[in-house]
Amino acid sequence: MTQHSLLPASRQAIIPIAAFAAVGDLGKLNSALNQGLDAGLTVSECREVLVQLYAYSGFPRSLNALSELMKVLRDREQRGIKDPAGRAPTALPPGSNILELGTANQTKLAGAPVRGPLFKFAPAIDEYLKTHLFGDIFARDNLDWQSRELATVGALAAMTGVEPQLLAHIRISLNVGLTEAQLRQVGGILAEKVGHDASARVQEALQKKP
Repeated sequence: MTQHSLLPASRQAIIPIAAFAAVGDLGKLNSALNQGLDAGLTVSECREVLVQLYAYSGFPRSLNALSELMKVLRDREQRGIKDPAGRAPTALPPGSNILELGTANQTKLAGAPVRGPLFKFAPAIDEYLKTHLFGDIFARDNLDWQSRELATVGALAAMTGVEPQLLAHIRISLNVGLTEAQLRQVGGILAEKVGHDASARVQEALQKKP
């Protein structure tokens, strides 16, 4: 892997943050958040990663992770560290149609309209995905789509039983401009910082993608 293809340190730091938040390991999350802030992540970016994760690992894990971030920031402030706040997301124009916006975002991310028997069987989940995950969340521009996908892949790789979703987001990661080399780097970061099982899931997904 060439130096040019490597993920920058701040993006690398997103992966263990997301993984430890997703599985509820707050002790390791604390260390990962400190390392991420030291690597250049802003408070807004860290917070956004943890907010987004509720869509993948549930509200309890997201809320606990956000509480841990608050603790990290208090501790760092007491040590005289002033972390950059970062920027808030741009507000959507009044009257925005979230369903249309989310459908367009989902189509761009996946590379084609997302359809299937599951969504016909449970149309509510299709609407929630389009309006909330890909509309409300992915429309927030204080974290770019590549960073959001690194967070999602890190989280899903750390969890068990979500291999189909991990494979889908490996494909989405490639659609938004991450390279196979960078995704292999994600696997290496997971092996080093999270665990070999998480790394193996990423490598398996990379082998299965078309």
